[in-house]
Formats: sequence, C-alpha cells, structure tokens
Amino acid sequence: MSLTPSAHADTFARDNLPPKELWPKLEFPLPELRYPERLNAAAALLDETIERLGADRIAIRMLSPGSDDGPARDGETWTYGELRRRVDRLARLLVEDHGLLPGNRVLLRIPNNPWVIACWLAVVKAGGVVVTTMVAWRGAELQKVADRVRPRIVIVDHRFREELKGLAEPGTRVLVLGGADDEVIGASAAKRDGFEAVGTAADDVALLGPTSGTTGQPKITMHFHRDVLALADTFARHVLRFEPDDVVAGSPPIAFTFGLGGLMVFPLRFGASVVLMERSSPAALADAVERFGVTVLFTAPTGYRAMLSEGRAESLRRLRIGVSAGEHLPASTWRAVEQASGLRLVDGIGATEMLHVFISASGEEIRPGSTGRAVPGFRAAILDEEGRRLPPGTPGRLAVVGPVGCRYLDDERQSSYVQHGWNITGDTYHMDEDGYFHYHARSDDMIVASGYNVAGPEVEAAIDAHPAVAESCVVGRPDPEKGAIVNAFVVLHDGTSADDATRESILGHLRTVLASYKLPRRIDFVASLPRNASGKLMRFLLRERAEAEAAAQYRQIEQRHG
Repeated sequence: MSLTPSAHADTFARDNLPPKELWPKLEFPLPELRYPERLNAAAALLDETIERLGADRIAIRMLSPGSDDGPARDGETWTYGELRRRVDRLARLLVEDHGLLPGNRVLLRIPNNPWVIACWLAVVKAGGVVVTTMVAWRGAELQKVADRVRPRIVIVDHRFREELKGLAEPGTRVLVLGGADDEVIGASAAKRDGFEAVGTAADDVALLGPTSGTTGQPKITMHFHRDVLALADTFARHVLRFEPDDVVAGSPPIAFTFGLGGLMVFPLRFGASVVLMERSSPAALADAVERFGVTVLFTAPTGYRAMLSEGRAESLRRLRIGVSAGEHLPASTWRAVEQASGLRLVDGIGATEMLHVFISASGEEIRPGSTGRAVPGFRAAILDEEGRRLPPGTPGRLAVVGPVGCRYLDDERQSSYVQHGWNITGDTYHMDEDGYFHYHARSDDMIVASGYNVAGPEVEAAIDAHPAVAESCVVGRPDPEKGAIVNAFVVLHDGTSADDATRESILGHLRTVLASYKLPRRIDFVASLPRNASGKLMRFLLRERAEAEAAAQYRQIEQRHG
C-alpha cells in the first residue's frame, strides 16, 4: 500500500515512519472506514458536523469542581459556531504570526478545558502535527518527548510553564496561554474569522502520541488523519451508539488517547456536547452528571468504585452509558455498580498504539468479567510466542488488527509490537468459545495504576539516582481501590538506615523528577534483589511476593468483616 502525496512542507513525520514492512496489517471492513484520499480530521470533526447539524448546538461546557466552601460552579459554554470561530482564529495566529507550516509539530501542555480542544483542532486544521502532553509531567519527562518530536511551537497554559524552562531548542517558539502574559487568547481574538483547512492526505500524520516505554524511554505513536475518525466510526458508533443529544463527561486527560477520544473526538464526530473539568474527582463527575444531564461517562474502575463509596449511586443511575477503561474492570466492581444503580458498565481495552478501544461490549452483550468481543472494524486473536493462534480457553498474547495500528516514530521497538502483521498489545488474555476475551495480566513490565500506565524501569532509574540507593526494582502490587499500586523494592548502600526518614527522602527526590501518578505508594527495603545465575534480575519473583502479600491482606480484611 503506497502513501498518498503529502500536504506537509515539513516532512519530519513521513521521514520518521517505520519501514512499511514493519507496519501492522490494516483493514477497512466497514463502509464508513473507507475515507477519501484527501482528509483533514479537524475539518471533518468540526466543519462537517456544523454543516449537518448547525452551529448553534452546545459543544463544550466547563465545570469548576467544588470545594469545602461550596458546590461545583458553572464555567464557560461554547457552541459549535463559537468553537469554530476560535479554532479558525487560532489557526490564523499560528500560521500568520508564528510561521506554522504543514507538518510542523506543535506541543500542547494544557489541562482539560475548552482551549485544549480549540488548540488541538487549530493545529490539525492548519496541517500541523499535534503532540499533547500531561500537565503532571516534570521537566525531565517533557524533555524526553520534546527531544523525540522536535516541536516548532509549544503552547502552554500559564499555570504550567515552569517545567518548560530550558526545554525548547533554538527556533522553537513557546506561547503562553492565559494569565497576565497571555500570547494566545487575546492575539487570536484579534484575527479575522474563517480559515480554509489544509488539504492534508488521509494518511498524513495528524497526531504524535507519547506513551510510556517499558525501558523508561517514551515511545511516540504516529496516527493519521483517517485514524482520528476511525476511532469514532468503530467503538463510538457501533458499541456506544453515540447520538447528537448525548452529553459527555469523564476523568481521563485529553493528553491521553482515552480522553482524546471520549472527551473530544466522539462528541464532535456526532454533534454531541462535552462537560470538561480540570480536576475530575469522583464527586465532580457525579456533580456534572446531575447538573448537565450527562448521558455518557468515561472513567477508570477506580472512579466508579469511589462514586459508590461516596454515596453517588443515584448519579450513575442517570447515565445511558458508563465506559470503564484504562485498567482491568473486575467482575466484583461491575456487579457492585449494577446492583447499586442498575448501570451496566461498558468495559473495554485500548492502547495508545491503537488510539482507542478495540475490544468491548455493551447492553445485553455484556458478560461480567469479560472485556468483550472485537469492536466492529477490528479482529482479535490469542497467539503463542511463535505467532500461532491458540484454541479457546488457552491464555496467550492478545493480538489485534483493524483500520489503525502501531507506527512508532523512529523506534526499534516497532518490531516488538508488530509481529506477523498483528499488533501485540502486551496483555495476556484468553478467548472463550463465543469470542469473548478474558483478561489475565500484563505480559510486560508495565504497571497499570488507577488507569495510568507506569513503566517500572523509568521509576527504577529515578530511585537509583538517590544517593542512598544501591539498586531497586519496581513492580505492580494489587490494590482493591486502585487496581494496582507502584511497589518499589530498594537495596540501600551500607550504613544507610532502612527507616521512614530514608523512605521519605527517596519520595521527596522522586517528587522532583516524576509525575505524581508514577510515585511508589509502597517502598520495601530489602537486603538484595533476586537474580539468576547469569545475574539477570528475576522481577517476576518480587511480583509474586507482592501479589501473595496483597492476597493475604485481603483475606485478613474479609475475616475481620465476617
């Protein structure tokens, strides 16, 4: 399959695609997935939706979470027409004042508010390649991504600019959004309306998505304009059955592809509206459901459990769809939500490499404890280590193909994720006789904690930089509330006390170099780490120890509560 002639003047993205022989197989089995050769995802999501449904529909509402001093407060409300005016003016600002060329990368560091959506669409409409980053990331984490993607422009919310010091290369322009030093909102408001979308190819890169690497080095996934629409035209269209009257809310950051799909692409594709919150606590999510009539909610299993524990089952009862993703949904959580509210949670598994959910089920097709079946548009299978299909009931490697697939930016790990044309997700599953997929565990060193992917080796490298630490190993420890927590096993240098003061010193160091969701929630001091005869770390032994200790604690809790 040859690529369509590109609209990119800056050819960085195409130049750094993996060799075609390392791409996964791509399939477009549904009519809605057969996109034209020239396609601009931003124009399709915004301009075409306005043409179908009109400009006066509400696109975005903002909810400021409450506090001890009062309830949640309503913020801005933008119609589709107002969103387009801001997008077009932002695109003009980037092109006319800052020289954005098609194919230039623009890095965004903005929390979940209307401006992250406006900036994302403006970059893509102008033919740029957008790179969204977590506002929780520290300078070293951002630097790793910036070194890989080489942004031409960075747009940063004024509250999160500190970590960008020293980040930009010569020629990179950092634009501050909001606050006293605003260079975006006011300047774009002075621009005139209207901007003709750049005629990008459907297979021009629109999005670079950073993901945690099991080595601690970020992998950068590359997604085309058609990929952005495909995630809506599969999962959202056929499983969630989105409608224009839907109102959406959720907890995942738009910087994550789970949030990008659920909180931006899905509602815009179908003319629905989204309620955004910068701090989406379970209470704030419940408030949004009740205040705005939210019908579709996206959050991790931990979020649903927290809403139940806070007595917000009535809020869940009002939903049409509750989507659970980001981590495994235990059958016990699914049943607890259904018993308390009647809501049948939609489970799903996705990956940044695949952009969004590719296995799921909804309504009467849900089977508690199962993730579901392959979403229309995708095929999935269980493979052994040699790439052979395994029979039903046999655990093995989860593999998937569909209209999207893994393409890493100039990364040798491409050949690990894509094998024999399949995308190998790093999860161990089995498939039953009816084609339902059942989760067992991650099959690599990734830890999924509260819906966030944490690379164990990255945390280990940060711990090992502390002067008191000789070496460390990090594994996931099962946790009833968070699914898993980061558990560090640490060997100290001789003469260092294995006490709470040392533990707090290590955590204090980690807070300066790692995002908060990556911090160990438990640090165990050990005399040595288990290694085999050749000196290789036997991480699985510490994982088994953590799992056994957690299971013993669960049993003690159950015995105390009868």
